Amino acid sequence: MSDPQSRRPSLSDRTNTAIEQAMASGRIKPRSALLFVGPAVIASIAYVDPGNYATNIQAGAGYGYTLLWVVLFANLIAMLFQGLSAKLGIVTGRNLAEVCRDEFSKPVVILMWIVSEIAAMATDLAEFLGGAIGLALLFNMPLMAGMGVTAIVTYGILLFERRGFRPMELIIGALIGVISLCYIVELFIAPIAWGEAAFHLVRPEIPDATALAIAVGIIGATVMPHAVFLHSGLTQHRVKVGNEADRRRVLRFSNTEVVLALAVAGVVNMAMVMMAASAFHKGHSEVAEIETAYHMLTPLLGGMAAGAFLISLIASGISSSVVGTMAGQMIMQGFVGFRIPIWLRRLITMAPAFIVVALGVNATQALVVSQIILSIALPVPMISLVIFTRNRAIMGDYANGRLIGALAILGALAVLSLNIVLLAQTFGVPIPGLAAG
Repeated sequence: MSDPQSRRPSLSDRTNTAIEQAMASGRIKPRSALLFVGPAVIASIAYVDPGNYATNIQAGAGYGYTLLWVVLFANLIAMLFQGLSAKLGIVTGRNLAEVCRDEFSKPVVILMWIVSEIAAMATDLAEFLGGAIGLALLFNMPLMAGMGVTAIVTYGILLFERRGFRPMELIIGALIGVISLCYIVELFIAPIAWGEAAFHLVRPEIPDATALAIAVGIIGATVMPHAVFLHSGLTQHRVKVGNEADRRRVLRFSNTEVVLALAVAGVVNMAMVMMAASAFHKGHSEVAEIETAYHMLTPLLGGMAAGAFLISLIASGISSSVVGTMAGQMIMQGFVGFRIPIWLRRLITMAPAFIVVALGVNATQALVVSQIILSIALPVPMISLVIFTRNRAIMGDYANGRLIGALAILGALAVLSLNIVLLAQTFGVPIPGLAAG
């Protein structure tokens, strides 16, 4: 005879039941709207991962508030593409990788999978290293030991995925809350030049080639390939849609959640740049590493600022590493149709981080390089998403209209153009009007 305890509905089951009741009532109250919150919250952790810390510290320390507009630009593109990804999952019931597998030829799918797997590993390099650096600094332990602790903690959180979608949404949401709270504290402590920050938020400027590399890194750290893939998977089966009115209602909730969740992530990123600009730009513009930034914050802004920075970094590294592993699993399943045990997936994605540390590579520099790799890989999901969400055979009446379609194309072209310029710079091809850094 089975244990009655085992038949108790899980938190995810209770959430599903409440969503169905709310949908059936035809009028969703503000409290019931919280039931739909989750997918964009999980995806948004990719926008405040340790790679953002590395690029934002370099941007603020080296160029003050000058590159704030890049953070805003990247966040607006992220909102658009995360919204499109969520829409694809809600409308088709398939995630982006599955649609790629169904619509493209096998050689193209294999190539896309390989590029996406490399991007997933670059993602996890940044996330895993960030959490390990934070733990190593907090407990004064070797970086390798911090990596071991990070591996154990992230694997433990991943086990909650067995209990359905809701526990993971709540855990990631709580960690985002910790990160946001830490940066609210930072903004009160750091002497921000608010007028200068507002000016550079809306004035595009790339002073030199080094600033360009950091700008592309910011975009790579903000608009994340694995987050674009993941969001469609998080929405594809989350809410049962009985009719088109329900589907449109779910889409409205999804779009609202995307804007709010990524607005929070965007503000956190801007706060990172502003904190680095106010603390380091005048007198310490050479600061480019997370460890150096932490050690210098205490004498410059006090122990509370340094502590908040470290706590947020640990929360960011652990939560984003969890989400990166989830995305890697979804990418593999979508493109090639099979899953591997979560412990093996975790082992594969964190292997590059251990190799980097074992070889003695500078951790922060590895983070920045990983973000450039992500930016170069980003056109794969971006272009695919543009193609699919404007295709009426796939999306039906939900295909992109002219305005959204044009904005999506412009966003993809902007990222592609930045990547081409970065590659030209990397291989020594002169860029007219851009001075060397």
